[in-house]
Amino acid sequence: MTGDSALAELRDSHHRIEADRWEDIYVVGDVHGCLSALERLVDRIDPDDDTLLVVVGDLIRKGPDSHGVVEFVRERDTVVSVRGNNEAKIVRGDKEVPGLTGEDRAYIESLPHAISWDGNLVVHGGVDPRKSLGDHDPAELLTMRSLTPDGSYDRPFWFEEYADSPRVFFGHTVLAEPYESAGAVGLDTGCVYGGELTAYHVGSGEFLTVEPEETYQERSSDSIVTPRMPN
Repeated sequence: MTGDSALAELRDSHHRIEADRWEDIYVVGDVHGCLSALERLVDRIDPDDDTLLVVVGDLIRKGPDSHGVVEFVRERDTVVSVRGNNEAKIVRGDKEVPGLTGEDRAYIESLPHAISWDGNLVVHGGVDPRKSLGDHDPAELLTMRSLTPDGSYDRPFWFEEYADSPRVFFGHTVLAEPYESAGAVGLDTGCVYGGELTAYHVGSGEFLTVEPEETYQERSSDSIVTPRMPN
C-alpha cells in the first residue's frame, strides 16, 4: 500500500494539504460535541496562524454541543476535519442532530473521507492492510476497526497489523490510551465517554490531552480497547 498514486484514486473524497505552508500540524481525536474540551485542548496547543489542526472526524453527536463544535471548526482556516461515521449518518439522513444549522450541514456534507500530506494520512476509521489503499471504498475509511468479518471489537484490529506507508492517523475505535506505531496513530480516547480528548503533534510525536467536564454517555468496558503497543 503506497501513498500518492493510490490516494489519487479517492478523487473527491481526498483532500491534499500543502504541508510546507504550516510550521506545525496537530491531529485531534473524536470530539463528539464536546466543545468545552475542544476549546481547552486548543488553548493547551496555543496555535498561531502557522499551526494547522486536523480532526479525525466525529465532530458531532453524543455530546452537548454539536453545533458549537462544527461552528468552531468551519469558521477557522487553521482547522480542518475528515468525515466521520457520525457525519455520514447525517448526510445519509439516518440521524438528526438538534441545533445544526444549514451552514453546519453544508460544511458536514463537504468533508472529505481522507486528508493527506507527505507520507501521512488522516481518516476516521482506518485502512485494511490486506489490500491497497486505492482499492478501498471511501465508506470503508469511515468504519474500519477489526479485521474480523463483522468488524466488531474483537482482535485482530487493523492498526495492530498495519506497518505500511502512509502513516495513518485515526479515531473511531475508542482506546483506553493513545496508540502510536510506525504505521498508525490512534486518537479516540473516549472524550464523550469520560475519557480524554487527545491531540498529537506531528513534528515532535508528543500527545496532549484534556479531560471532559463530565461523562456524557456511558460505554461498556468491552468496547474500549487497550491497544497492544508495538515493541
